[in-house]
Amino acid sequence: MVHQHDPDRDARLFEPVAAAVEAQAVGVEVVRPGVVAVPVDGAAGYFGGEAALAELLIDEVAARAGVECQVGVADGLFAATLAARRSALVARGRTAEFLAPLPTTELNQPSDDRGELVDLLKRLGLRTLGAFAALAERDIAGRFPKDAVVAHRLARGLSERPPLRRALPPDLSVTETFETPLARVDEAAFVAKTLGERFFAGLANHGFACTRLAIVAVTEAGEERVRVWRCAEPLTARSTADRVRWQCEGWLTARDRPTAGIVRLRLDPEEVVGGQALQLQLGSVGRDADAAERAARALVRIQGLLGPDAVVTPLLDGGRGPAERVRLIPWGEPRRPL
Repeated sequence: MVHQHDPDRDARLFEPVAAAVEAQAVGVEVVRPGVVAVPVDGAAGYFGGEAALAELLIDEVAARAGVECQVGVADGLFAATLAARRSALVARGRTAEFLAPLPTTELNQPSDDRGELVDLLKRLGLRTLGAFAALAERDIAGRFPKDAVVAHRLARGLSERPPLRRALPPDLSVTETFETPLARVDEAAFVAKTLGERFFAGLANHGFACTRLAIVAVTEAGEERVRVWRCAEPLTARSTADRVRWQCEGWLTARDRPTAGIVRLRLDPEEVVGGQALQLQLGSVGRDADAAERAARALVRIQGLLGPDAVVTPLLDGGRGPAERVRLIPWGEPRRPL
């Protein structure tokens, strides 16, 4: 049986899996419904090695969530995700070797939109990640779309982006307190939109965008729940709200749900990048790095002040007539046809 794509349902059903992993390892981060990331060093040392940890997590998820899972280990989130699909434990420092024979289609992950880049690489005869990684980075930056630089780093077994070295202001977290505890999913959905917009606007005012979001809930009984979401692309106001809504729904409908309603929600930026990382798709503007950064900051600020729908870009979509073929989407949202 094939079900329609439903992110809310997927996130709700995936929460027991994340909770099962969290029962055995610290630092669990949800990448998207279906994928969690865990720092392996501490847990592997405690449980007797990576193979033993992988077996333990598989058994724990099966026992607590009633589903089968696959576990992989590699340097970096991208490589670890591909390793998990193959149940592979890649030795430290050998990630590039593991990635090299894999097809470039692996760059087009569900959370990314690299279909055009993958097609371009195929036309150029670059069909494996190793062949793509062998190109000089300066050639990638000068001749390929902007996102190709990130994809090239991934193909080489590196992180998506260098760490941000600027000190973060202390007031980037956003907290909302409720006189009437949240106990229903529809209440959480309404709150999520407001929180997402406030969080996004606060970061935008400082020239930042969030790539790792911690959602903290405190209940009327004093229980605290924390979940960290890791994102391949910087979060927009809408995608932040989505994750808050998904997480609240997962908590409120789980088998081990809190014993009381939620009285406080807090959003913490665990990791940020410069606001220009919300990529522009505005033709030639993107070819000038300085102009792209200035324009990106301006557009982020406009969205922060007026909402995500204040800045939109056209996307060619299905339809018979010209009007039906063009759909406007908020700038920064994934550009995927319906």
